[in-house]
Amino acid sequence: MPPTSPTATAQAAPSDRPAPERHRAGSPGLRRVNLALFAAGLTTFMSLYCTQALLPELSGAFGVSPTKASLLVSLATGAVALAVVPVSSLSERYGRTRVMVVSSAASALVGLLIPLCTTFGMLAAVRAVQGLALAGVPAVAMAYLADEVRREHLGGAMGRYVAGTGIGGVLGRVVPSVTTDLAGWRWALAVTALVALGFTVAFWVLLPPSRFFTPSRVNYRPLLTHLADPGLRRLYLTALVAMAGFVTVYNFMTYRLLEAPFHLPQAVVGLIAVTNLAGSFASARAGALADRVGRRPVLLGATGLGAAGLLLTLPASLPLVAAGLLLFTCGFFAVHAVASGWVGLRASTARAQASALYLLAYYLGSSIGGSAGGIAYERGHWTGTGLYVLALLGIGLVAAAGMPRRAKAGPARTI
Repeated sequence: MPPTSPTATAQAAPSDRPAPERHRAGSPGLRRVNLALFAAGLTTFMSLYCTQALLPELSGAFGVSPTKASLLVSLATGAVALAVVPVSSLSERYGRTRVMVVSSAASALVGLLIPLCTTFGMLAAVRAVQGLALAGVPAVAMAYLADEVRREHLGGAMGRYVAGTGIGGVLGRVVPSVTTDLAGWRWALAVTALVALGFTVAFWVLLPPSRFFTPSRVNYRPLLTHLADPGLRRLYLTALVAMAGFVTVYNFMTYRLLEAPFHLPQAVVGLIAVTNLAGSFASARAGALADRVGRRPVLLGATGLGAAGLLLTLPASLPLVAAGLLLFTCGFFAVHAVASGWVGLRASTARAQASALYLLAYYLGSSIGGSAGGIAYERGHWTGTGLYVLALLGIGLVAAAGMPRRAKAGPARTI
């Protein structure tokens, strides 16, 4: 037998390597992905909601109404909504991991400017810029998971990412709220920005490179295909109303608990965000449950749970308010985990853009719906706010009820 030439050996070598496999449950790769995106969720939502627990404090510091103060949340989430679609399209061209890392680093650096703001207008402008910088992580994370994780384990992975966003929301409210009582709101936001920067570094170090991403030209036409899919439209509507209700509750529950008949101190009121820890657990469980029993029944049950919890918050009883807020939060996080994962499954191509449309609806709900909740609170106090959120959840139930029983991939194709 003649000796094998070096050229032939070189050509044969690649075929000897095992083909890459998408991450599966229990694998080291998926554990690293989960840790990285958990850190991404922490830094993103810490930054996004760092002003929410301080709205009453900022109302007093700048002499503005609750509705105007809520713009410090709405402007940031509205900027995210505007940016997610173009940023997701850029990720189709330049890569998922690159866009997420640049976005998280930029938002952390902008966050360091917030404590230096001297007027409400300046603070609002910096929050809008921070929202634009933040958009890359949520815009791309769901598409990254859909690319890299096996289909049967995607729900669990998405649930753990959403759990990270929930804990980030907790830290983004608790850290500034507790620090405010000790050193004032400027130091509170400075400490929050530094903690978010630390989680950004962890995300950068841990994030594995994409193995199944294929660059393509930026093309906005698939957006029309996704919008033509009735199932995706229902998921987008679910995201919009669920997030509008969630932000409304957390924006204005702080005002309610500071006033009669509760009169709780700021540090204690800030601790209501701890309920997001239960929401994080619920999101991880809901994602895994949806993988086993189906997404539609879990989505319906989670929406109903949120509505039941909201009803418990209506009486002026602190134990009932606490229990209701816990159930409402668990319901919201379960809805978000299931709906966001379903988008990645239903869109067979251009997943980043499909996920971006979901997030566009999600953050529009936060921005517009949350500010509209301020009008409900100023005119109808907590009863009016509760009825407003219940109406939103009713729309979500109708949308979820129209989804197919089985989570088959939808008709979306690259045009």
